[in-house]
Amino acid sequence: MLETIAIIAIVLGVAIVLGVAIAVILVVAATKPGTLRVTRAVSINAPAERIFPLIDDFHQWTVWSPYENRDPAMKRIYSGAGRGQGAVYAWDGNKNVGAGRMEILQSSAPSKIVIKLDFIKPFEGHNTAEFTMLPQGDATSVTWTMYGPAVFMSKVMQVFMNLDRMIGRDFEVGLANLKKLTEK
Repeated sequence: MLETIAIIAIVLGVAIVLGVAIAVILVVAATKPGTLRVTRAVSINAPAERIFPLIDDFHQWTVWSPYENRDPAMKRIYSGAGRGQGAVYAWDGNKNVGAGRMEILQSSAPSKIVIKLDFIKPFEGHNTAEFTMLPQGDATSVTWTMYGPAVFMSKVMQVFMNLDRMIGRDFEVGLANLKKLTEK
């Protein structure tokens, strides 16, 4: 009888601790910002006219995007316009890349590209990605920004990981790849 009471007390204690831990996580998540914004920039010693086509044409992303090599078997579907406004790129891959769709909403050569970015898996998300290219002497300042609403699941993830740092590292790799490709 005492053993049964002790087991029940332990199980009850564990349940209370878990319940409090979950409640704390949910409360902390609720305090996270309602939007997600990640921005990285690089100076590239090349004219914007050399950089712009690599971003404006989704077919070119395979040579510079940090996400393209994470799943060699990733399925890619290109539709809409060949490049620029109306170009569409959908992907479906492993857990490292998930699935989603991008569509170029604005293409203002050679200075700005705005992309509607929809993630389907592993988590649904709807964001906007923007690339801006500003001439600065013989160089071009290239900025990659992604922003959108932070759904509650995103806020819970932010309790355990720094999404700006995680996504920002990928942006830094992509921008470094663009730099290497265009400064040749």
